[in-house]
Formats: sequence, C-alpha cells, structure tokens
Amino acid sequence: MLVPIFTLKLNHKINPRMVAVGKYDGIHPCLTAATQAGKVFIHNPHTRTQRPAAHRLSQSTQDSDISLLNINQAVSCLTAGILGPNTTGDTLLVGSQTNLLAYDVHDNTDIFYKEVTDGANAIVLGKLGEIQSPLAIIGGNCALQGFDFEGNDLFWTVTGDNVRSLVLCDFTADGKNELLVGSEDFDIRVFKEDELVTEMAENETVTSLCHMHSSRFGYALANGTVGVYDRTARYWRIKSKNHAMSIHAFDLNADGVVELITGWSNGKIDARSDRTGEVIFKDNFSSSVAGIVEGDYRMDGQVQLICTSVEGEVRGYLPASREMKGNLMDASVEQDLIRELSQRKQNLMLELRNYEENAKALSGVSEGDSKIGVIPANTQLQTALSVRRGTENQRAHIELSISTPNETIIRAVLIFAEGIFEGESHVVHPSAQNLSGCIRVPIIPPKDIPVDLHIKAFVGGKTSTQFHVFEITRQLPRFSMYDLNVDSSATEPTGKVTFSINDRPQRVVMWLNQNFLLPEGSDSPDVSFAALRGGGLLRINMQSSGEITLRTDDVDLAGDLVDEFHSVHQKLTAAMADHSNYIRNMLVQAEDARLMGDWRNMKKRYIELYDLNRDLINEYKIRSNNHNALLTRLKAVNQAIQRAGRLRVGKPKTHVIAACRDAIKNNNINALFKIMRAGSTSS
Repeated sequence: MLVPIFTLKLNHKINPRMVAVGKYDGIHPCLTAATQAGKVFIHNPHTRTQRPAAHRLSQSTQDSDISLLNINQAVSCLTAGILGPNTTGDTLLVGSQTNLLAYDVHDNTDIFYKEVTDGANAIVLGKLGEIQSPLAIIGGNCALQGFDFEGNDLFWTVTGDNVRSLVLCDFTADGKNELLVGSEDFDIRVFKEDELVTEMAENETVTSLCHMHSSRFGYALANGTVGVYDRTARYWRIKSKNHAMSIHAFDLNADGVVELITGWSNGKIDARSDRTGEVIFKDNFSSSVAGIVEGDYRMDGQVQLICTSVEGEVRGYLPASREMKGNLMDASVEQDLIRELSQRKQNLMLELRNYEENAKALSGVSEGDSKIGVIPANTQLQTALSVRRGTENQRAHIELSISTPNETIIRAVLIFAEGIFEGESHVVHPSAQNLSGCIRVPIIPPKDIPVDLHIKAFVGGKTSTQFHVFEITRQLPRFSMYDLNVDSSATEPTGKVTFSINDRPQRVVMWLNQNFLLPEGSDSPDVSFAALRGGGLLRINMQSSGEITLRTDDVDLAGDLVDEFHSVHQKLTAAMADHSNYIRNMLVQAEDARLMGDWRNMKKRYIELYDLNRDLINEYKIRSNNHNALLTRLKAVNQAIQRAGRLRVGKPKTHVIAACRDAIKNNNINALFKIMRAGSTSS
C-alpha cells in the first residue's frame, strides 16, 4: 500500500483550487496557496533564516516557515512558473476580480500590476502558439487575456461565457500549444492563439482542466463528473455525489503513463488509469481537498505528488517502487482476482437459478399457459420520437414512445441521457393496473444539442415474474424542439441571415432530417418551424442558386444554424478532410490519365484542381477577414466598456461593467449606450 512520505499541518486555511509550487530562488520549491483575508502564504522550509519584510511580504506569526503576501482583495486564482527571460526563479502570479499581480518573491518586488476589467477566474502560465515569450493567460467574464513578463497585452480574445478553467496542451499535435478553455456554458473550447479550433459540449460547468500527455487531457464538472478526452474523443467519465475540487496528472504507479489524480470535496483522493478510469489508488483527508500539485519538496531528486486540504494539511506521495508497481491498494493482485472470480460465480449461480425456476414453472402448466418468463421470439423494442405542443397541464416536449410489436408488456424503463434528466437518469415504473406494451416518456432538452438516449426496458408476459432486459440507443437530434406545424396567425420573424452554399438541395434535405424531427417523406429544403422552447418562428428557404435564407428573431439559433451549415467549428476539420480526399482523387485521376496518354482528361482534372484550390483560398481569405474584423470590433466594445467604467470608482464602476455585459448578452444596444452614458438604464 502507498503511504505518504511526509505530512505537514500548516496553521493556515487554504482556498480551493488556489495551490501552486514555485522555485522562487531557482532552487528551493515552495508551496504557495491563497488563504483568508486576501492573503497568499508561501511555505519555505528550506531556508529557515528570518526573511525581511517588504511592502507586500511579511512573516507569519503562526509559523516561521511561512511568509504572507498581502493582496488586499479576494484572490480568485494563482499559479507560479517561469515568465521572464532574466528572472532568478519562478514568478508568482495572483489574480483577483479586478487585477493581476506578477510578483518576484525572491526580490520582494512587483514585476507588474495590471488592471483586468473582465476579472481573473482562472490562470495558466506557458507558451501559446507562435508567440515566442511565455504568457500569463487569464480567463474572466467572456474574455481571455495574455500578458508577457513586462505586462504587455500580447493575446486577447473572447469566449462564450465566464471562464472557469484553463490549460495549455498540444491539442493538434503540431508541436505548439493550444489553449483549452472550460466555461459556465458547459463547453470546452480549443483556441489556436485567437482562432477557435473546436469545442466539446458537456452538461455542466467545466471547473477544472489538466494536461495529461500528448493531446490527452482530464476534466472535471460542477456536478461531480471527471473524465479524460483525447482530442475530441472522450475515453471515459465517472460521476460522484461529491464535487471534484482539483485534478492533476501524475505517474503514481511508475508504469511510464500518468494517471488522473482527483481530490474530492469529502476529502477523498483517488488515482485513475488514463485509459479506463479504473481506480488504482485512494486515500482520505479529514476535510475537503484544496489542491493537488507536484514538486521535489524534500530536495532529494525525486518528485512527489503533493496533496493539500482546506484545513492546511499537506501530504506528499512518492511514485510506487519497483516492488509495488501496479499494487497501490491494500489488496494484493491475488485478492483482486479472487474477488473478481467470486463475483462472476455469483452472477452465474443467479442465472442458473433463474433457468431452474423457469423450467419448474413451465413443467407444471399447459402449453397455452406457458407464459412465465418466456416471450415470443419476434419480440423487439421499438422507439419513436415526436414533437408535442404545450398544453395547460404539460409543457411542450419531445415524446419518446417505447413499445413492443406483440402482446408482451413493458414492466419498467430506464433511460440514461446527459443533461436531460436530473442525475442523468430517469426511471418509468408503471403500476400493476396500468401495464401495457407501450410507454411514453416526455423529454425536454434544455438547449439545442444532440443527445444519446440509452434505453433499458424490462419486457415479459402479463403474468411474468421474471423479465428480459432489452437495450437500445436512440439519438435525439440537435434541433428537436422545433415543430413543423406552424400556426398561421404566428408573427413573422423580422431578423434574417442569408448565405450561399455549394451543396445540392438533396444534401440540405438530408441535413434537415438528421437535425430536426421531420415526418417521413419530407423532401423539400423550404421548411417552417415553431420554436417550442422560446417561442417564435424559424423559416428556412433555399434557392436553386444555393442561396439559403434563415428567418428567425433568435440570434443564438441563427448562429447555431450558420455554424452547422458552414462547418465553422466541429465540422471544419471534416470539411477540410473531404476537400483533401477530393484533391487526392483528382490528382490520382490526372496522373492516371497522363500515364495512359489521355491528355484531354488530364487537362480537365488539373483545371478542376486549379478551380478547387482557388475556391479554397478565397474561402479562407473571407473567413480570415471576417474573423479579424469581428475580433477588432469585439475589442473595441470591450475597450469602450472599460473607458465607461473608468469614469466611475468603487461599486458604481463594478455595476457599470456588469450591466454593460448583461446588455451585450441580451443584445440590447440601446441599453448599452444608456448605461455607458448615465450609469444605469433607469437614469
């Protein structure tokens, strides 16, 4: 069993997710954490001489090994690492809701102290993309900013919602780091500098991210879920009733591959395999875990995993020795194998007992009554999805119908779905008087995302006491909460978006059938929908020239549809792959024609290749120009809000910035101008 090699009890409480280790003199690692009353403590047991006080740094009266850094405001994030080219050691970076401090602990001086109007909810330090110098990147209210060692703003972009977690990772395997951003709108976004590469939708706020190796990273959600992604593919995830306070990647079992270490709100620490999520080690604190870091804290050349609790307890763990490799738990390998075989034996015995009971029951009844535990061979589970308008008694919803084609009944249904049901699962268990071969389940998706419904149903005869379990998976389309039956008296939408695509109408019809719930036989790209979630109409029309018009007053819906059509986010890579395949095929055909002396076809293929290359370059230029223009305008809006805030001080300044953000989110431009002029919409 793996046990701590050192334990410390510091006389300072530690704020969750605000723990780091820094070598501020370039040699000695120091545990650093945010504590109460706007202070940061630095634990340095290596140099026990009295350290002089500075304008920010002072000696703790409770512990001679601890120095206190006075920030004078609530700390929201911190980290440590190499920022400048000529610094002695690591730089300590401390963020609050208004400022970012870069501090040289060794020389007791501020490197820079910057005002950040969007706040600093999360921070990461390192190199990003082509930018040469390391950046201190902070995430705040819908914005990302990166500062170099002189405090210059070298990186700025916006994201969908308040940022809660950041990590740098070579996501695209091009040798350069991308920035992964977890936010309150449940998305993990990947930025290559200021370009959005892709995004992964989760079902809760993304509270923590950590890089594991290559393009693999771990994540934690506010609902107690932790898991591992490799690029956009999720390897595994587990969900706990407790909250994941901190995650970290560390090779604890010395097998050459890092594990995902998780610290939980109930004080538990566990290490899980990056490939399967299997627990290989666990331990417990008496209070909630605050943070997990690593460092050579004993200065013996071996890096330890350092775990801290909110009460100030610190434990250090060494990676397993060769003798303990793969055996970090209390039980031995033989005991694990015996337990696994015992479980299999128990399951087989239970199955055998069921068969024996069925045989006894069948032997004592006539052929016509032999329904106990037996169902017809053609029994199968059938599912159907349909849109249902709201009534006085029930909200608008998607109706999932689960049925069997014969006289069997469905005793119970279990449905597992991310982000749909509370606890991600739903059970329907009809009373004995209401048993039938069909069960209808109302489903209300909270937003427009595709969801896999994993369905398990217990099916048997009307008098059965034992049931067969049927499993089936059905996907709920992304835009399922839109009804094709439109009220003729509905108000026509005034907003519209027009763009052109190069696809045939049949491809658009195929896309509509994949993303909306349409009746069979729908073959027209011109459709109208009623939005069941927010009200209003959506009309989609396509001209023979390929011009598509979207009419809706919901700007978010229009943006989602444009993203789908133009493959700006997730489908961009697939579209480029399609182009690459098309180019490859044309090159092969052209070379085949050349080798066969078919000059006419060779010329034709190269002309097509030239035209495709020109179209790709033009599309890229348009996308690049639009992206740069949008960034310029977004930054101008942010700067205008900042200037309006600087005309006030104290609470009015905070109120103006927050009110401006709300006005932008609500697309209320008139309110935005009024707030910037008068300070509020009511003035």
